Amino acid sequence: MSKGNLYIVATPIGNLEDISFRALSVLKEVDLIIAEDTRHSLSLLNHFNIQKPLESYHKFNESKKSINIISRLLEGKNIALISDAGTPGISDPGNILIKEAITNDINVIPIPGACALIQGLICSGFNTSNFSFFGFLSTTNKERKKQLEQIKNSTTEIIVLYEAPHKLEKTLQDLLNTIGDSEICISKEITKIHETHFRTTISNAIKFYSKNSPKGEYVITIKKEIEKIIYDISDKKTQEIIIDIYSSKKNNYKAKDIAKELSDKLNISKNDIYSFILKIK
Repeated sequence: MSKGNLYIVATPIGNLEDISFRALSVLKEVDLIIAEDTRHSLSLLNHFNIQKPLESYHKFNESKKSINIISRLLEGKNIALISDAGTPGISDPGNILIKEAITNDINVIPIPGACALIQGLICSGFNTSNFSFFGFLSTTNKERKKQLEQIKNSTTEIIVLYEAPHKLEKTLQDLLNTIGDSEICISKEITKIHETHFRTTISNAIKFYSKNSPKGEYVITIKKEIEKIIYDISDKKTQEIIIDIYSSKKNNYKAKDIAKELSDKLNISKNDIYSFILKIK
């Protein structure tokens, strides 16, 4: 008997028109749909006239439920996983089931769609080429402090978080205390009627929300100041960096080209780097 497929199906984060044709096709064809909140998901399925067996799969039962789901996949059942909104596994249940499916050599097939963190990021106006995502910060003081330190020490300039309205002001204050008054974009109710993208600083955001009660779900995109390292050609550590990079590239690139690349990276004169390379050749 062949194994079934586990489909990870992204659903709209607000506007129902954002669901894909492929997502609808899969949801209509699978043997079972597992959902974070069956009541919430039933509204979505009814809207598109999809009638399939529906079972709950949430953070309080995912470990136990995963065993049962895997057994049915091994029996040949095709199963779709959806969350309340967006892409399952991104700050939503799904990781445990996906890992178990992979362990049991079951096909895990993503059905792409909406993801709030990506929409908030691209609307921030910040550089999107490299970012770190921390999801929801923990409500446990010890774990939350650890996460904030990770944000502070991250070498990534752009940080993305999720936050609930009743925790937004505390999170902004914690961020201000940890990383200083950075630029920020706070995206609310993405794809919904009251969608907004508030581009400001952390301190101004705190002032604003002290007078305007937060409502809706938030994506917080932060442009964190990164401490710039100053490189000096006479510094031993800088020389070690040059030697390591030159050694790894010398068989495929000319010394002058390597010097140009290092000059751009380290903000040191290309001629100075080239002269140093000639000494170590």
